[in-house]
Amino acid sequence: MHESLTIGQLSDRSGVAPSALRYYERLGLIRAERTGGNQRRYARVELRRVAFIRISQQVGISLEEIRAALDSLPASRTPTASDWARLSTIWRERLNERIRLMTKLRDDLDSCIGCGCLSLQRCTLYNPGDTLAGEGPGARLMLSRAGDEAEAGVTPS
Repeated sequence: MHESLTIGQLSDRSGVAPSALRYYERLGLIRAERTGGNQRRYARVELRRVAFIRISQQVGISLEEIRAALDSLPASRTPTASDWARLSTIWRERLNERIRLMTKLRDDLDSCIGCGCLSLQRCTLYNPGDTLAGEGPGARLMLSRAGDEAEAGVTPS
């Protein structure tokens, strides 16, 4: 492979641990050729794919979604700026929802968790009798109330 990188070199250049690179390879996110001695060799273009993976993860995209995005590229090529623009448009609404929820959590953190009063009359997470258990795991009230406020045009306090 012309101008190839060892796993150590790819790790050094990308800032990603070799164990993570092997995991990315196992998931099909990056590709390596093998030498006669069965050592991994990565094409330099894999640096860009690793950067794409890391940036996508930092904005909250799952590895499964990243793999689907990379698989959607013609001839499994490295993402270009126009590819990133197309994918970010697809992911934009979900990212905006995450931003809204994180903003609500940040704004409610002091009054909900930080106050220490544990007021069941004001608590947005209170779930008497665990009535929401059937709706699935997670903070169901926080998510549903945040959505209700957004639909009603209410700015979270």
